[in-house]
Amino acid sequence: MAISTLRSARRLPDGTPLHNRLLAALPAADYARIHKHLQMNTGVTGRTLQEHGTPVTDVYFPNGGVFSVTNEMRDGALVEVATVGIEGMLGIGVFLGDRSGAGRIFQQVPDGPFPSMRVSRFVKESATPGPFHDVLALYAQANLLQIMQGTACNALHGVKQRCCRWLLQTQDRVGSSEFLLKQEFLAIMLGVQRPTVTLVMGALQDGGLIRTRYGRIRVLKRKKLEQAACECYEVIRAHFHRLGL
Repeated sequence: MAISTLRSARRLPDGTPLHNRLLAALPAADYARIHKHLQMNTGVTGRTLQEHGTPVTDVYFPNGGVFSVTNEMRDGALVEVATVGIEGMLGIGVFLGDRSGAGRIFQQVPDGPFPSMRVSRFVKESATPGPFHDVLALYAQANLLQIMQGTACNALHGVKQRCCRWLLQTQDRVGSSEFLLKQEFLAIMLGVQRPTVTLVMGALQDGGLIRTRYGRIRVLKRKKLEQAACECYEVIRAHFHRLGL
Protein backbone atom coordinates (compact mmCIF):
# COMPACT_ATOMS: atom_id res chain seq x y z
CA MET A 1 0.00 0.00 0.00
CA ALA A 2 1.72 3.22 -1.15
CA ILE A 3 1.67 6.22 1.16
CA SER A 4 1.41 9.61 -0.47
CA THR A 5 3.98 12.19 0.54
CA LEU A 6 1.53 14.99 -0.13
CA ARG A 7 0.22 16.94 2.83
CA SER A 8 -3.25 15.80 3.77
CA ALA A 9 -6.26 18.13 3.79
CA ARG A 10 -7.64 16.22 6.75
CA ARG A 11 -7.86 17.65 10.25
CA LEU A 12 -7.04 16.33 13.69
CA PRO A 13 -9.58 16.55 16.56
CA ASP A 14 -8.45 20.07 17.55
CA GLY A 15 -8.63 21.34 13.95
CA THR A 16 -4.88 21.11 13.31
CA PRO A 17 -4.05 20.03 9.73
CA LEU A 18 -2.98 16.38 9.58
CA HIS A 19 0.64 15.84 8.47
CA ASN A 20 1.39 12.39 9.90
CA ARG A 21 1.90 10.19 6.85
CA LEU A 22 0.62 6.97 8.37
CA LEU A 23 -2.74 8.47 9.30
CA ALA A 24 -2.88 10.49 6.06
CA ALA A 25 -2.48 7.26 4.06
CA LEU A 26 -5.71 5.74 5.37
CA PRO A 27 -8.86 5.69 3.23
CA ALA A 28 -11.51 8.17 4.37
CA ALA A 29 -13.67 5.61 6.18
CA ASP A 30 -10.71 4.13 8.07
CA TYR A 31 -9.40 7.54 9.08
CA ALA A 32 -12.86 8.57 10.30
CA ARG A 33 -12.94 5.49 12.54
CA ILE A 34 -9.44 6.13 13.92
CA HIS A 35 -10.10 9.87 14.29
CA LYS A 36 -12.77 9.23 16.93
CA HIS A 37 -10.18 7.72 19.26
CA LEU A 38 -7.40 10.30 18.95
CA GLN A 39 -6.41 12.62 21.79
CA MET A 40 -4.27 15.72 21.28
CA ASN A 41 -1.00 16.50 23.07
CA THR A 42 1.02 19.70 23.38
CA GLY A 43 4.53 19.71 21.92
CA VAL A 44 7.22 20.67 24.46
CA THR A 45 11.01 20.41 24.08
CA GLY A 46 12.35 17.63 26.27
CA ARG A 47 8.93 16.28 27.22
CA THR A 48 9.16 12.59 28.11
CA LEU A 49 6.41 10.40 26.66
CA GLN A 50 7.69 7.00 27.78
CA GLU A 51 10.22 5.83 30.36
CA HIS A 52 12.33 2.75 29.80
CA GLY A 53 10.75 -0.42 31.17
CA THR A 54 7.38 1.10 32.07
CA PRO A 55 4.13 -0.25 30.55
CA VAL A 56 3.06 1.54 27.38
CA THR A 57 -0.28 3.28 27.91
CA ASP A 58 -0.47 5.36 24.73
CA VAL A 59 0.95 5.37 21.22
CA TYR A 60 1.76 8.63 19.44
CA PHE A 61 1.63 9.87 15.85
CA PRO A 62 4.05 12.80 15.35
CA ASN A 63 2.43 15.59 13.35
CA GLY A 64 5.57 17.68 13.16
CA GLY A 65 8.85 18.02 15.01
CA VAL A 66 11.21 15.23 16.02
CA PHE A 67 11.01 12.57 18.75
CA SER A 68 13.90 10.46 20.00
CA VAL A 69 13.96 6.90 21.29
CA THR A 70 16.93 6.33 23.57
CA ASN A 71 18.49 3.55 25.60
CA GLU A 72 19.81 4.30 29.08
CA MET A 73 22.94 2.62 30.41
CA ARG A 74 23.47 1.67 34.06
CA ASP A 75 25.58 4.78 34.60
CA GLY A 76 22.74 6.98 33.34
CA ALA A 77 24.25 7.69 29.92
CA LEU A 78 21.73 7.98 27.09
CA VAL A 79 22.22 7.08 23.44
CA GLU A 80 19.72 7.43 20.62
CA VAL A 81 18.52 4.27 18.89
CA ALA A 82 15.81 5.80 16.67
CA THR A 83 14.38 9.13 15.58
CA VAL A 84 10.75 9.52 14.56
CA GLY A 85 8.87 12.30 12.80
CA ILE A 86 5.81 12.67 10.59
CA GLU A 87 6.77 9.53 8.68
CA GLY A 88 6.00 7.22 11.59
CA MET A 89 4.68 6.57 15.08
CA LEU A 90 5.92 6.04 18.62
CA GLY A 91 5.00 2.70 20.14
CA ILE A 92 5.37 0.43 17.12
CA GLY A 93 6.46 -2.31 19.53
CA VAL A 94 2.85 -2.60 20.69
CA PHE A 95 1.86 -3.52 17.13
CA LEU A 96 4.47 -6.29 17.31
CA GLY A 97 3.08 -7.57 20.61
CA ASP A 98 5.30 -5.83 23.18
CA ARG A 99 3.56 -3.47 25.61
CA SER A 100 6.65 -2.75 27.74
CA GLY A 101 8.58 0.42 27.01
CA ALA A 102 11.82 -0.64 25.30
CA GLY A 103 13.41 2.80 25.65
CA ARG A 104 12.92 6.33 26.82
CA ILE A 105 10.99 8.49 24.36
CA PHE A 106 11.11 12.28 24.47
CA GLN A 107 10.45 15.20 22.17
CA GLN A 108 13.61 16.62 20.67
CA VAL A 109 12.22 19.32 18.37
CA PRO A 110 8.68 20.65 19.00
CA ASP A 111 6.39 21.68 16.16
CA GLY A 112 2.80 22.00 17.34
CA PRO A 113 0.31 19.52 18.83
CA PHE A 114 0.26 15.82 17.94
CA PRO A 115 -2.28 12.99 18.38
CA SER A 116 -2.14 9.86 20.49
CA MET A 117 -4.31 6.79 21.03
CA ARG A 118 -4.82 4.63 24.10
CA VAL A 119 -3.06 1.29 23.81
CA SER A 120 -6.22 -0.75 24.40
CA ARG A 121 -7.93 0.89 21.41
CA PHE A 122 -4.78 0.78 19.27
CA VAL A 123 -4.44 -2.98 19.79
CA LYS A 124 -8.02 -3.55 18.67
CA GLU A 125 -7.73 -1.33 15.62
CA SER A 126 -4.30 -2.57 14.50
CA ALA A 127 -5.23 -6.25 14.90
CA THR A 128 -8.09 -5.90 12.41
CA PRO A 129 -7.05 -6.78 8.83
CA GLY A 130 -7.21 -3.72 6.62
CA PRO A 131 -5.43 -0.49 5.65
CA PHE A 132 -4.46 0.53 9.19
CA HIS A 133 -2.80 -2.83 9.85
CA ASP A 134 -1.06 -2.75 6.46
CA VAL A 135 0.36 0.75 6.96
CA LEU A 136 1.69 -0.18 10.39
CA ALA A 137 3.32 -3.35 9.02
CA LEU A 138 5.15 -1.32 6.38
CA TYR A 139 6.32 1.17 8.96
CA ALA A 140 7.54 -1.58 11.30
CA GLN A 141 9.75 -2.88 8.49
CA ALA A 142 11.04 0.59 7.59
CA ASN A 143 11.76 1.36 11.23
CA LEU A 144 13.81 -1.83 11.59
CA LEU A 145 15.83 -0.95 8.49
CA GLN A 146 16.45 2.54 9.86
CA ILE A 147 17.72 1.17 13.18
CA MET A 148 20.01 -1.28 11.38
CA GLN A 149 21.47 1.48 9.22
CA GLY A 150 21.82 3.75 12.23
CA THR A 151 23.78 1.09 14.10
CA ALA A 152 26.23 0.76 11.22
CA CYS A 153 26.43 4.54 10.91
CA ASN A 154 27.31 5.05 14.58
CA ALA A 155 30.06 2.44 14.32
CA LEU A 156 31.65 3.52 11.05
CA HIS A 157 31.09 7.23 10.44
CA GLY A 158 32.52 10.34 12.04
CA VAL A 159 30.67 12.80 14.26
CA LYS A 160 30.55 15.53 11.59
CA GLN A 161 29.04 13.17 8.99
CA ARG A 162 26.44 11.88 11.44
CA CYS A 163 25.61 15.39 12.61
CA CYS A 164 24.95 16.47 9.01
CA ARG A 165 22.70 13.44 8.52
CA TRP A 166 20.75 14.28 11.65
CA LEU A 167 20.30 17.92 10.61
CA LEU A 168 19.05 16.88 7.16
CA GLN A 169 16.57 14.39 8.61
CA THR A 170 15.32 17.02 11.05
CA GLN A 171 14.79 19.54 8.25
CA ASP A 172 12.85 16.91 6.30
CA ARG A 173 10.62 16.17 9.29
CA VAL A 174 9.79 19.74 10.28
CA GLY A 175 9.46 20.94 6.67
CA SER A 176 11.44 24.11 7.38
CA SER A 177 15.04 25.28 7.00
CA GLU A 178 14.96 26.63 10.57
CA PHE A 179 14.16 24.70 13.73
CA LEU A 180 14.74 24.69 17.48
CA LEU A 181 17.49 22.35 18.69
CA LYS A 182 19.44 22.28 21.94
CA GLN A 183 23.04 21.15 21.64
CA GLU A 184 22.80 18.97 24.76
CA PHE A 185 20.05 16.96 23.05
CA LEU A 186 22.10 16.70 19.87
CA ALA A 187 25.00 15.36 21.95
CA ILE A 188 22.73 12.58 23.23
CA MET A 189 21.61 11.78 19.71
CA LEU A 190 25.19 11.51 18.47
CA GLY A 191 26.52 9.73 21.55
CA VAL A 192 29.24 12.34 22.23
CA GLN A 193 30.03 15.06 24.77
CA ARG A 194 28.58 18.53 24.30
CA PRO A 195 32.00 20.19 23.63
CA THR A 196 32.36 17.88 20.61
CA VAL A 197 28.99 19.02 19.29
CA THR A 198 30.01 22.66 19.82
CA LEU A 199 33.15 22.14 17.73
CA VAL A 200 31.28 20.36 14.92
CA MET A 201 28.47 22.92 14.78
CA GLY A 202 31.05 25.71 14.82
CA ALA A 203 32.85 24.16 11.85
CA LEU A 204 29.59 23.83 9.90
CA GLN A 205 28.73 27.44 10.67
CA ASP A 206 32.20 28.66 9.69
CA GLY A 207 31.76 26.81 6.40
CA GLY A 208 28.49 28.65 5.75
CA LEU A 209 26.35 25.49 5.79
CA ILE A 210 24.26 26.46 8.83
CA ARG A 211 23.64 29.33 11.22
CA THR A 212 23.01 28.87 14.94
CA ARG A 213 21.45 31.48 17.18
CA TYR A 214 19.75 31.22 20.58
CA GLY A 215 19.10 27.50 20.33
CA ARG A 216 17.82 27.67 16.77
CA ILE A 217 19.48 26.25 13.67
CA ARG A 218 18.99 27.44 10.11
CA VAL A 219 20.18 25.34 7.19
CA LEU A 220 21.77 27.72 4.68
CA LYS A 221 23.29 25.39 2.08
CA ARG A 222 21.42 22.10 1.97
CA LYS A 223 23.33 20.68 -1.01
CA LYS A 224 26.64 21.15 0.75
CA LEU A 225 25.17 19.66 3.92
CA GLU A 226 24.13 16.60 1.90
CA GLN A 227 27.66 16.33 0.51
CA ALA A 228 29.11 16.51 4.02
CA ALA A 229 26.72 13.88 5.39
CA CYS A 230 27.44 10.16 5.32
CA GLU A 231 25.75 7.83 2.83
CA CYS A 232 23.27 6.74 5.50
CA TYR A 233 21.02 9.75 4.90
CA GLU A 234 20.30 8.64 1.33
CA VAL A 235 20.18 4.95 2.26
CA ILE A 236 17.53 5.49 4.95
CA ARG A 237 15.51 7.78 2.72
CA ALA A 238 15.65 5.15 -0.04
CA HIS A 239 14.38 2.47 2.39
CA PHE A 240 11.28 4.52 3.19
CA HIS A 241 10.71 5.45 -0.46
CA ARG A 242 10.98 1.81 -1.57
CA LEU A 243 8.31 0.81 0.94
CA GLY A 244 6.04 3.66 -0.12
CA LEU A 245 6.59 5.67 3.04
